[in-house]
Amino acid sequence: MCGIAGTLGPPAKTESLIGPMLDVITHRGPDDSGVQIGDLCAMGMRRLSIIDIAGGHQPMWTADGRYGLVYNGELYNFKELRAELIDDGYVFTTHSDTEVVLALLATSGFDNVDTALTRLRGMFGLAIIDLEQERAILARDQFGIKPLYYRVDSDGESLVLRSFASEIKSLLVDPTYQRDVYLPALVNYLSFQFNPLLETFFRDIISVAPGHYLDVDLKTGLFSAHEYWRYEFAPSTDDAPVITAEIRQVLEDSVAHHLIADVPVGAFLSGGIDSAITVTLVQESRLARGLSPVHTFTIGFAELGELDEAREVAEALGTDHHEIILSANDYLSALPDIAWMFDEPVADPSAVALYFLAREARKDVTVVLSGEGADEMFGGYRIYREPIDLDRVRKTPGDLGRKAAKMALRVPKSFPGRNFLRRATTPLRERYIGNAYVFSPHQASRLLKDPNAGTHVRPFDVLAVERPEFSTLSESRQMQLIDLAYWLRGDILAKADRMTMAHSLELRVPYLDMAVAEVSARVDDSLKYRDGTTKWALREAFRGRVPDTTAGRAKLGFPTPLRVWLSNDPDAVLAPIRRSAFIAEHMNLDYIERLAREHAEGVADHSRRIFVLLMLALWHEAFFQEH
Repeated sequence: MCGIAGTLGPPAKTESLIGPMLDVITHRGPDDSGVQIGDLCAMGMRRLSIIDIAGGHQPMWTADGRYGLVYNGELYNFKELRAELIDDGYVFTTHSDTEVVLALLATSGFDNVDTALTRLRGMFGLAIIDLEQERAILARDQFGIKPLYYRVDSDGESLVLRSFASEIKSLLVDPTYQRDVYLPALVNYLSFQFNPLLETFFRDIISVAPGHYLDVDLKTGLFSAHEYWRYEFAPSTDDAPVITAEIRQVLEDSVAHHLIADVPVGAFLSGGIDSAITVTLVQESRLARGLSPVHTFTIGFAELGELDEAREVAEALGTDHHEIILSANDYLSALPDIAWMFDEPVADPSAVALYFLAREARKDVTVVLSGEGADEMFGGYRIYREPIDLDRVRKTPGDLGRKAAKMALRVPKSFPGRNFLRRATTPLRERYIGNAYVFSPHQASRLLKDPNAGTHVRPFDVLAVERPEFSTLSESRQMQLIDLAYWLRGDILAKADRMTMAHSLELRVPYLDMAVAEVSARVDDSLKYRDGTTKWALREAFRGRVPDTTAGRAKLGFPTPLRVWLSNDPDAVLAPIRRSAFIAEHMNLDYIERLAREHAEGVADHSRRIFVLLMLALWHEAFFQEH
């Protein structure tokens, strides 16, 4: 695991820049560093040593000196690929997964990079250069587990790539870059609680899309973007026994591969089914090899938490369990550091809990396994069941359902079932943008001073254009693809990477595995939503293996009592918002104060909206006001 960075240009430009670009992301790799300065570019890395601690130094080069690689990630099938490459005559000098990535991409050649990248079973953001062709490939893993950004300039007709890095803050080091907020990101952030665009909050800094790579001309900086993989549902007639057996087998295999490391490995445990399955498989593996129980970690608050549920799982499995209790003061005082670590504003309250959880875990382990991605892969969010329930109204004979739903719009908001009936007549593209809808378009128009600020992107419309099959899918599957394309990348995986790497802790996600994805794509909706629950097939696959009380438990996480804290001490939460010059410039302060007042008086719960504004204010302070 590493942080990587690179910049194009002659040594006179790059030599003084590459060092500071790496220094600012030392937290991603405190164990080692390396730099290569060439005629056309400089690149380097900060390393967190996980596999082949002595031999994995980067940048790494092929024996002939033609190809060079900097690589942030882990390759879980590197042993299998290494054996194939040896059979083909490749001579390895290390036992690291980095050299396997280098060997595979070099022997495949850049013209066949699509096929080579699909063979990488793991997480990565990488850059490989070919000195003979004077080209570079920048690639990001299939799901976007690891980040990769690049900065562009215009040469008058085309965009040219100037630099790249694992984190945006490395790109900001360049004194020639003028910081400027990309306002379309702001409009989208207000709706999503994260920026769903590939264009970041910083103008001319862009994120490489998951499952994509850039092909870069090192002399000119001209580049083209290409997709090499996407998640696609596959038709299947497999019945429950067949599919649950496949789920069980593929997850056993995935967890086994994710345990490969030369450093201590632990696991996060929330008490829900996803982490319970992961921990069960890790614990079984360790005990079978005669190792000590796995370290598990969970977090809670005095006012709220699932400590009891997580402890119940830990005791049933016999793990070495650690509990962290977080106070309101700890939580709020950490927010400025968290805003800096994120690079862009992300207003997921659970990210703060993850930040402290990672800090505690790092005392005992260097790697943790977690359950991210299970909901998106196997249909875990309760909202995915909504179309099943709505169909009871939409499929009512005649016009009864339509008339009842329209009538609901004319009754008081307190009328039981009004919202349910309203949603029955609202198209999915309007009612669902992912697992967050913070400020609606109407609310955002009241908040923003500029009436022409625009509206947020609608994932439904984008996917309907990019993927012809999208409109033919069930609404539940459409929701899954929306979350895979937006929510997973922009929120779930962003916080997983940034909050753990802030403490030099590597987080691995065995549900987001190529082999697991292939199986999950064939699970029919009828096997996801059954017996009034979600992820039915996943639960059924491990029934009897995980503690009985966990098998049917609703989704858990690391919830936070933000609503309570905001009511108890509103001034502490609101202070950064009130002093923010950026918010004062772009937003109506009277409307914000009204939200705060209504929340304090119990008229409405505005905690999510206020937290979105709080993280925006702290982000702007970290990257602009203190710059």
